[in-house]
Amino acid sequence: MDEDKPTATQHQQDGLALVFHCPPSTPAANHSSQSRARSRHPFTQGAGPCISIDADLSMRIQVQRTVASCFATLRQLRSIRRSVPAPVYESLVVALVLSRPDYGNSTLFGIPAYQLRRLQSVMNAAARSIAGLRRSDHITDTLTSLHWLRSSERIQYKLATTVFRSLHGLAPPYLSDDLHRLVDIPSRRRLRSASLLQLNVPRTHRRTVGDRAFAAAGPTLWNSLPRDITDCVSLTSFCRKPETFLFSISFP
Repeated sequence: MDEDKPTATQHQQDGLALVFHCPPSTPAANHSSQSRARSRHPFTQGAGPCISIDADLSMRIQVQRTVASCFATLRQLRSIRRSVPAPVYESLVVALVLSRPDYGNSTLFGIPAYQLRRLQSVMNAAARSIAGLRRSDHITDTLTSLHWLRSSERIQYKLATTVFRSLHGLAPPYLSDDLHRLVDIPSRRRLRSASLLQLNVPRTHRRTVGDRAFAAAGPTLWNSLPRDITDCVSLTSFCRKPETFLFSISFP
């Protein structure tokens, strides 16, 4: 690896591969750190799906790679569009293209709007490919007919589902331990929000980083959901209601 390029290390946890991209320091320190990283966590990019995390947590590399791979797959699929039935082609697009932006997308909560637009451009291109539309054609009606949430709402849906799993013992402890109901905090039990079973939102120091942490982003999103959604007791019933609610936000 060149000395002027960021280093990367990979960490595997619960089936999720995280690739950390770190800026270089001095050449000697960079070389030694790379050697230690390779010995502890061998970097095997391309071995499977992974999430790339920048040193500044901007998720720029993750979005860039996701968008590039999705458009490359779409170009390949267009060559067989006229050779397969329309339902089959739609299933291929959903399985091979839309599954990539959805992979680990809860980590993208709070990213800048311009990155959300890049992810949305993938969905727009996929919808146009299915419907046989030109790039200049209006896309909202097609997205509505396909019942696809927009990229921002898809991220919120995944995060809300993760919060529900964490509150009901269906997620790893390192996630559930970050969530606390207001009714369980003695100093806040008398608040009206405690009677609504809302979650405590901790104070953060940096809005661009701290507010995106699961301990802050999860409760913030959860408290914004309607009561009939947060009162769900089963995962099956919960998965339907946020999708309907967020769809009304995507296409009011």
